[in-house]
Amino acid sequence: MVPEAELEETEVGLLPKSQGWFVMNVQDTRWFDKPGQGFSVSLTGYDEYEAETFFPMLGMSIRVVKPGEPSTTYHWETEQEDFLVLAGEGILIVEGQERPVKQWDFVHCPPETKHAFAGAGDGPCVILCASSRQFQKDGPWGFYCADETAAKYNASSPEDTQDGEIAYARFQDVRATRYPGGLLPS
Repeated sequence: MVPEAELEETEVGLLPKSQGWFVMNVQDTRWFDKPGQGFSVSLTGYDEYEAETFFPMLGMSIRVVKPGEPSTTYHWETEQEDFLVLAGEGILIVEGQERPVKQWDFVHCPPETKHAFAGAGDGPCVILCASSRQFQKDGPWGFYCADETAAKYNASSPEDTQDGEIAYARFQDVRATRYPGGLLPS
């Protein structure tokens, strides 16, 4: 029988303390304020320790971006990634093209598909993100890419690189926080 995981209350929200199954409202866990890139919640671990200890097979997060904000830097990964727009509107930048997306649009990116999102419309764009972690532990995980189309949305890396510090240098540091309220549809 699989045990229920222990959840620990921290200054930024609930986090798993042990392995096992659990139920947790995303508004009660740790969020990240990413100035210029909205907010995100890493549902299956933020760093290597959390991912490998509690969630070794699947990566899942929610990203919330305002109109004009990129969700991430344009990149590709060695793993399949899938996205579901839960609310709002956005622009998918994929393989150098722009595609509008809206609530309930599903986006599938096979391995090595270059992509990023940016918010659009009148309010926040809420995106559920999922990916496999099968090969990420031993690397390489993928690559950040320079791209003219992505640059229109501040989503381009300044150069092709695997170095996140280079790819994200234009943004302020990410800060762990409690759910700030008002980001998710009620």
